[in-house]
Amino acid sequence: MFSNAPNWRLYRFPRKLRSARAFAVVSGLLLAASVPTDFFCSVARAQQTDPASPVVVQPGAPGKPSTRLPPSATAKLPPRSQAEVEFMQEMILHHAQAVEMTALILSHTGDKDLRSLGARISSSQSDEIKFMRRWLAARGEPVSMPMPGMRGMDSHPMALMPGMLTSAQMEALRKAKDTEFDHLFLTGMIQHHNGALTMVKDLFDTAGAGQDAELFDFATDADNTQRAEIRIMQTMLEKKFPEEKQ
Repeated sequence: MFSNAPNWRLYRFPRKLRSARAFAVVSGLLLAASVPTDFFCSVARAQQTDPASPVVVQPGAPGKPSTRLPPSATAKLPPRSQAEVEFMQEMILHHAQAVEMTALILSHTGDKDLRSLGARISSSQSDEIKFMRRWLAARGEPVSMPMPGMRGMDSHPMALMPGMLTSAQMEALRKAKDTEFDHLFLTGMIQHHNGALTMVKDLFDTAGAGQDAELFDFATDADNTQRAEIRIMQTMLEKKFPEEKQ
């Protein structure tokens, strides 16, 4: 008569689980087993479709703090302007002349300080030329543009970019040696660097330009670097040619 009775012995908990804490754990497992599978699927879907809101930060101007934008703001970059493209194209040519000038140092002077400075300028501006080429190529813009001094459609020579040495200045630099070369190089490179500062200022003074994050960082760094190098060259001029100090 007891053959159909349930075997309760199978459901008795082992002696080591007979504590309130262990009972709660096992009860939780049993409860979880009784919950429909759809419940866990819906929770997983909710976690996937409702991630934490991303943080969007807008960099501030030099010396200004960044601004945290609301989650509804997008991180889309502002469209680049033609002024930015032309700035990069022109600065490539501007830098190329500086590299050409530094290439003359080893064969034209034995001044160790000038050689060290020239190597620094050549390395930094060569790296920046590579960056500017990549920036233009990544945006589908041509890297090259008409060379300064070439004649345009109206048969008038194209104007040199700010600070660039004229053909006569470059020829004089190539012919100079030792002290004369040192003087022409330092005065010429100061002129050249000041021209680059003018180009950066003109870029940032143009409405809608200078908003590309990579270009902004590049132009700002170039400005700071060339200002520092101008101070170094002015000090070298005063040391080597004290009679010119006013």
